[in-house]
Amino acid sequence: MYFERKAYQKLLEWKKNYSSEYAVMLEGARRVGKSTIAENFAKNEYKSHILIDFSKSSANILECFDDIGNPDVFFLRLQAETGTTLYEHESLIIFDEVQLFPKARQAIKHLVADGRYSYLETGSLISIRKNVKDILIPSEEMKIQVFPMDYEEFCDATGGNFELLRQIFGSKRAIGQATNRKLMRDLRVYMAVGGMPQAVEAYINGKNFSEIDMIKRQIISLYEEDFKKIDPSGRISALYHAVPAQLAKDARKYRITTAIGKRNNTKADELLYELIDSKTILPCYNSTNPRASLADTKDFNSYKLYLSDTGLFVTLMFIDRPVTENKLYAKLLSDKLPANLGYLYENLVAQMIAASGRELYYHTWEKSGSTHYYEVDFLISDGSKIDAFEIKSSGSGKHESISEFCRKFSQNISKAYLISQKDVGNEENLLLKPFYLVPFLAE
Repeated sequence: MYFERKAYQKLLEWKKNYSSEYAVMLEGARRVGKSTIAENFAKNEYKSHILIDFSKSSANILECFDDIGNPDVFFLRLQAETGTTLYEHESLIIFDEVQLFPKARQAIKHLVADGRYSYLETGSLISIRKNVKDILIPSEEMKIQVFPMDYEEFCDATGGNFELLRQIFGSKRAIGQATNRKLMRDLRVYMAVGGMPQAVEAYINGKNFSEIDMIKRQIISLYEEDFKKIDPSGRISALYHAVPAQLAKDARKYRITTAIGKRNNTKADELLYELIDSKTILPCYNSTNPRASLADTKDFNSYKLYLSDTGLFVTLMFIDRPVTENKLYAKLLSDKLPANLGYLYENLVAQMIAASGRELYYHTWEKSGSTHYYEVDFLISDGSKIDAFEIKSSGSGKHESISEFCRKFSQNISKAYLISQKDVGNEENLLLKPFYLVPFLAE
C-alpha cells in the first residue's frame, strides 16, 4: 500500500536543486518506510533506476565496488549485473541499507564527482561506530530524516480531514464540546495505531487491535535484535524498554543507572548515544537557561527520553502481557485508561514536535524553600523568544509550573500553552489548546 509521505517532497526539492552536487541519505529507524519512499521516488521521477539492497546483495554486486576508482568499468559491471540501462542525468542509483556496506557509502564522494547519475542512500544505525569505522564519511551527502508517519500523513492515509484541523487552528475559536470530543477520539486512534507504515496498513485493512499490536511487537523485536548486534549484553535494549517506566515516575530526568544498574559512566554514555543514533527514541534536553538560546544551554547530563512512535509506546507499556488485549485499546480509544497514564500524551506531543524538525527541550528548576521542583514539559524557539508547553492528559487542572515559568521568564516568552483534551480557550495568560492542534503550534 502506498502512502503519501512528506519526505517525498523533500526528495523532489533535492532532485531539483542539489542532486548534481550531493547524494541524499534517507535516515531513520527501521520500518519507518525509507525503502518504500526511495523506490517510489525512483520509479516516478527517473527514466531508470538501480536498487542495491545491501541486506541481500549478491557477491557479484559487492565486487563491483572494487572498481570504484574506474567509474566506466563500475557502471558497466553494475548494468550487466542488474540488467538495467543507466541514462546520463536521468537515472538514480539507490544504496538501500547502506550501513551494512560502508564501502559503498565511502564511494559516494567519487560517484557524485563523476556526475553522470544521481544517488540516494537509505540507512538506519548509520552513525554507529562500527558502521563508520575505517571509512571517510562523504561531505557530498545531504540527510533527510524520515520519522514514523505524523498525524497529517496518518489522516491522509486513513481518510481523516487534517485540513479541517488547520481551519480550526486558524479560527482560534472553540469548536464546541461534541466536535472536540470527536476530534480527540480520532486522535486516540492515531495514538493506538501509531505511525509505523505496517501498523497503519493493517488498520486500514480492518485488522483488529490485537493483530495491529502483534505487528508493533514484531517491530520492537526487530529493534531489540539490532540493539544486541551493537551491544550483546542487552543493555541498550534495557535502556529502550525503560522509557515508559521512567516517564511514569515523573522524575526530573532519565536515569541510566535505574535501567541498567551502576556502570562505567563513559560506557553508559556510549550506549545511550548508540540508542539515540538508532532513531528509535527522541531525546529531550533540559535547557538550563531559557533566557538564552535553547541549543546553547542544553544540559547533556539532564534529559528525558521518549519513543519516536507513540503506537510503539502503547505496546511497550504493556509488553509484559502476551498480546495487548483489544479491551485495553478500547479503554484508550474511549479515554478510560487510568489518569496516571498522562505520560502517554506527553510522548505524543514529543513525537509531534520532533516531526516538525525541531529538537526537544524542557526546563526544570527548584521551588524555593522546598525539595520539590517546577517543570515545563516542552520549549520551542519562536523567533528570538520561546513558546512553552505544559501537558495535561485530561482537564486543564492545576498548572502551577507553567504559571510560575511565565512570571519568571515573562520577557522571554512569546506564547505559553496548556495542552489538554479540552477545547480551545484562554486562562489568564495561557492559551488552552487540544492535542490535535499541536502540529500547527510546532510549525
